[in-house]
Amino acid sequence: MNMHATTIVAVKQGNQTVIAGDGQVTMGQSIVLKNNAVKVRRMYNDKVVVGFAGSVADAFTLSARFEEMLQKFSGNLLRSAVELAQSWRGDRYLRNLEAMMLVADKEKLLIISGDGNVIEPEKGIAAIGSGGNYALAAAKALAANTKMDAKQIAEQALKIAGDICVFTNSSITLEVV
Repeated sequence: MNMHATTIVAVKQGNQTVIAGDGQVTMGQSIVLKNNAVKVRRMYNDKVVVGFAGSVADAFTLSARFEEMLQKFSGNLLRSAVELAQSWRGDRYLRNLEAMMLVADKEKLLIISGDGNVIEPEKGIAAIGSGGNYALAAAKALAANTKMDAKQIAEQALKIAGDICVFTNSSITLEVV
């Protein structure tokens, strides 16, 4: 049985980008194994923030590969993301990994997926994972209808997703870049 997890949301507003994730790890459709997992972390001398969703082992594998790319390309986020996506799509072993990533630095916010896509979301809001659609809708509504900053929007969007999605909880890890 695979362990899956998570809801990750990212909000870019002005000169602040936030990636936040919940802490739930679920096995199958009904067993919560852990409530305080950390699926958002800093990389490359704390200049890049990464949030990952999907199969836990796969997400860690891709996270490590992305960190290698950041080192190889001197922290160039877009180049590192494109290189990861190309190798992810083209490598016989990597192409079977089931995960997605949100990555950000001071300038860019990107979604990286296993089908070779590197996407810069419109309006600086993105979400992935089981509760991603709930968090995305909440973040977009909060950004359009409140005066909240990026950190407040990300945190509140995750709380809303946690109230709706059984695969999302309110144990939040949040990183600002």
